[in-house]
Amino acid sequence: MFYSKNLKKNNNIQHCFFSRKNGVSKGMYESLNCGIGSKDEKENVEKNLDIVSSKFNIKKNSLILMHQTHSNKVEIIEKKNNLEKVNCDAMLSENNEVALSVLTADCVPILIYEKHKKIIGCIHAGWKGAINGIIENTLKKLEEMQGSAKQLIVSVGPCISQKNYEVKNDFYSEFIKKSKDNDSFFLKNKKNTFNFDLRRFVNKKFEDSGVLKIENILIDTFATKSEYFSHRRAKKLKENDYGRCISVIKKLVHKINWKLYPMDV
Repeated sequence: MFYSKNLKKNNNIQHCFFSRKNGVSKGMYESLNCGIGSKDEKENVEKNLDIVSSKFNIKKNSLILMHQTHSNKVEIIEKKNNLEKVNCDAMLSENNEVALSVLTADCVPILIYEKHKKIIGCIHAGWKGAINGIIENTLKKLEEMQGSAKQLIVSVGPCISQKNYEVKNDFYSEFIKKSKDNDSFFLKNKKNTFNFDLRRFVNKKFEDSGVLKIENILIDTFATKSEYFSHRRAKKLKENDYGRCISVIKKLVHKINWKLYPMDV
């Protein structure tokens, strides 16, 4: 488990970027696989979600999951949803009875907190969502809730590094069509393909939107097999599926004693 130093400074919220450890799943899903959409045994995934829920002292129907499709859709969560996935790639909430979560296996998990209006949020930022406005749409929705980008604390979690994110020319071209400035997020390699810096691309989106506090947990999911699931690594190893790590944020009724949660990055 990993925690954001900046988010920990706010003792009226609880959060965690969970690794793949301390769950019940076996084999390629070992062990805290929270991906309901994976081919893992459903019973094991449900037990893993119970483990995560218990860390936040909530029932499982308070843990809100997204049906992530690499879209730019954002939803405001007002109440518990009895484990029905919300069809979106970002969520915001002012409700202290729900915990918002995002599943990843190389994509960027982002947890956010707006200090003034006390709004929590999570974002699933793969390349498609990032290039098509998932971050901008989240900030627009935040403004609709009377929140402000300048009051936002952003924690960008573990994701694939540029070193291990090799892409082809058509991928590069799609970004250049959007803006020639996007060339700065690519490095040409010896294979005559490119390596893409998804983390820096996401950071720039927040910076351009006026966010002042951005923190990065610099862990490469591809390179840390014992800690994190990775779609690209599974593909390279010719595995037919992969697990998903979960990241969670929740508002609290009572302030948290962070001394009980010593691990951070």
